[in-house]
Amino acid sequence: MAKTPSTPLTVDLLWQLQRVGTPSLSADGAQVVCSVTQPSMEDNRSASSLWLLSTLGGEPRQLTQCGDKDGQPSFSPTGEWIAFVAKREQNGVKDEHPQLYLIPPDGGEARRAGVVPTGVDAFKWFPDGQRLALVSWVWPEGRGMKDQAARLKAFTERKETAYITDAAVYRHWDDNLPMDRVPHVLVLEVATGKVTDVLEGTDYELQRRDPSAADLSISPDGQRIAFVHDPARGQHPAPRMALAEIELKGSARKAVRDLVKHADWDFSAPSYGPDSLSLAFLASHQAKKHTMPQQLAVLDLADKRARWEVISAEWDREPQAPLLWSEDASALLFVAEDQGRSHVWRFDVAHRDPSVVAQGGTIHGFDTAAACLVTLTDRAAHPGRLHAQGVDDRGVRLPGEAERIETFNDKLLANVALGSTEEHWVIGAKGEKVQVWLHFPPGFDRKKKYPLLHTIHGGPHTGPGDCWHWRWNYLVFAAQGYVTANVNYHGSSGFGHAFLDSITHQWGALELQDMEAATDWLLKKPWIDRQRVFATGGSYGGYMVAWMNAHVKPGRYKAYICHAGCFDWVGMFADDAYGWHAQELAGC
Repeated sequence: MAKTPSTPLTVDLLWQLQRVGTPSLSADGAQVVCSVTQPSMEDNRSASSLWLLSTLGGEPRQLTQCGDKDGQPSFSPTGEWIAFVAKREQNGVKDEHPQLYLIPPDGGEARRAGVVPTGVDAFKWFPDGQRLALVSWVWPEGRGMKDQAARLKAFTERKETAYITDAAVYRHWDDNLPMDRVPHVLVLEVATGKVTDVLEGTDYELQRRDPSAADLSISPDGQRIAFVHDPARGQHPAPRMALAEIELKGSARKAVRDLVKHADWDFSAPSYGPDSLSLAFLASHQAKKHTMPQQLAVLDLADKRARWEVISAEWDREPQAPLLWSEDASALLFVAEDQGRSHVWRFDVAHRDPSVVAQGGTIHGFDTAAACLVTLTDRAAHPGRLHAQGVDDRGVRLPGEAERIETFNDKLLANVALGSTEEHWVIGAKGEKVQVWLHFPPGFDRKKKYPLLHTIHGGPHTGPGDCWHWRWNYLVFAAQGYVTANVNYHGSSGFGHAFLDSITHQWGALELQDMEAATDWLLKKPWIDRQRVFATGGSYGGYMVAWMNAHVKPGRYKAYICHAGCFDWVGMFADDAYGWHAQELAGC
């Protein structure tokens, strides 16, 4: 007889779980590499290593052990190398900034691929497997890597500690961006380690807010790099990106030209088609409204007039980067939210037809190669897991169930009693249906009474759903004996643009109606203790908690918890999103 799990899910246990990173598939579809992060409460730090898994069966194998935070692993197109970003000590040299490393998938020592004085933030392989495109924050007036190293040394040794800038974009989340530096595209040669800044001497720079590998695409012939760039060069608080293309001669820049640029639109996530005749990307009509969704667009590269077209205008969902083409160039694969879940979708370019290829929970990353699709998926009931399934060359799912290919957290969770999760709908503001997720305590008994805890999501244009949240883990709250509710109030993402945009310039009113409708519905349940009803939320959820405290009859909620709430708008205009605040509050 199986033993009934008895250990409650606690914060301490949450920090013992391993966190699986985005997968990368080998070209033959047989192997997957991912990073696995192990937090340590005792050391107050996390360590990440690379693991190799098989899509055909077999035990996972730890590939790296010497690094501290080995991350962003990616198979080379030829399969002989796995590239990753890390800070290590090798040959007596200790990395001051993250560098690019290469390791054979069959094991052995990782080697530093080259030296980038300003560090490597992200990268992407060239199709020939002999070069990599890197993202690094460089001094734009610098000339060559030796000059960059000298400038870095001088900056490090300066006596001043003040951050000085005249740029509108100088901060992202809780970090200042590198002072006096901009993100460029560099090319590294695997055989020699030579590094070339292919934007050196130009006015082009990548977007400053979290530039990533999704901002780059390399043409199948390896002679062009499409990239996202900021035409305002950091001087607009709510910037709109454009797309440009670098033409290469070997590893050096031959020319650079604009591909797609329009003052009314924001462009991102370029992706060359397999035939090199098309470039797919995301486009958002920001001049129409700042809440306009990202839509799929395609540029005909053979057309000298550089015509591009939005192809998903009739689909009321928002694709997310990255965009991957099917092998036959008939469709695009990407992740998009839909009513509290995130799936991998296939969008047929000719027929303008979306369909689900891999279903969430919440899919946080995926890769595809050689008739195999691998996804990183979590649900409210479990943290991220890797699954493999078959797809054809059109990106259409083949018959058969997705196979799980790892068990990283199974042993630790085997004795943990997790509550159940249910999806419900209530009639909220404007007479529209509003989604409510309920998470129940372990051993929930409908004959007993339980306190009710609302966890109100931030954003406001995001949305909780069938996901495992590392910060606001709903089952951790439920394990303390609460029926925990998440309401996808008006303004939440994944329910169409009209629903998302409905609260713009009028924060609080519709959301409060939705929250109160959910509370009314729950108070009719015999298992809810009407005397113990609470609400908590962070960021915009904190704003809503404060709003409820001011607008709800005293006594209905016994306590409010406002975490990092939006309440001091003067102070908040010092944060990284001050350009967005003005738009959301009708200031511009």
